Amino acid sequence: MSGVLVVAEARRGELRDVSLELIGAARSLGGPLSVAVIDHDPSRYRDRLSVEGVDAVLAVATPNEHFEPHVAARALEGLIASEQPDVVVLGHTIDSLGFAPAVAARGGHGFASDVTRVSGGADSLVVGRSAYGGKLEAELDFPGKDTVLLLLRAGAFEPAGGSGSPEWRDVQVELGEPRSEHVDFREAATGDVDITKADFLLSVGRGIEDKDNLEQFEGLADKMGAILSVSRPLVDAGWVTNARQVGQSGKTVKPKVYLALGISGAVQHLAGMRGADTIIAVNTDPEAPIFSVAHYGAVADLFDVADQLEQQSG
Repeated sequence: MSGVLVVAEARRGELRDVSLELIGAARSLGGPLSVAVIDHDPSRYRDRLSVEGVDAVLAVATPNEHFEPHVAARALEGLIASEQPDVVVLGHTIDSLGFAPAVAARGGHGFASDVTRVSGGADSLVVGRSAYGGKLEAELDFPGKDTVLLLLRAGAFEPAGGSGSPEWRDVQVELGEPRSEHVDFREAATGDVDITKADFLLSVGRGIEDKDNLEQFEGLADKMGAILSVSRPLVDAGWVTNARQVGQSGKTVKPKVYLALGISGAVQHLAGMRGADTIIAVNTDPEAPIFSVAHYGAVADLFDVADQLEQQSG
């Protein structure tokens, strides 16, 4: 086989949303598309993986319920050897980071992490990723590599949809002996909020001028039923944790409504929010780049607009 191999990601018996985003991105590359499920009981994900565009699901059963990086690495190495994919697509997640770079290094494969754009196909693969702290997008190629492993940023790609009937194949791979004993599972702390799941984001930038003004916009967001998010300068200044940062060096978000107050719209910020269903921008500069992606815009003082919204929401 050639084509694309997606490595789905599951945790504690649930398929993670990033898996469908990986399939959505992989479909744009053309060619045969297979999805690998490396799990104690792969069959429990059959329904969710029966999506349009998937030709085959490759099920690799593991001896233990919990995730083990060395087991996933051996499974992926076996799949690459047997399937010979041109491109392997995984999520840029804590799990994949625990084994995919090692697989790429041992196999001499092409590799890129934190990928935000893919296009072309096996013979004309174009990969974009954040560089220099999100100030630039680097375009990568992989001359002389038969197989390329790509770790895609969660939230940067549209999830796959539609119903399909992929072939289901149980694959036997030598996984080696267990190296660890699972004691407990604890979800890692993700900060005070997860802005990637918000339907409505009220986002503020350097235009709010002072840290003391944050409280006003936190209150306004609460009144409007929104979650407060910010652009990078506020995080760099230490005013807000990076859990609320939108952009290439922060989080990629796709809310139904994105209300940007006092954000000029640097390219790395736009890359993190341009997928929102409705973008509303308020800025005193009529040439602010954010107006190029906004569906609605107002050249106005953000504090005047905030006061009006406060009255309307009261």
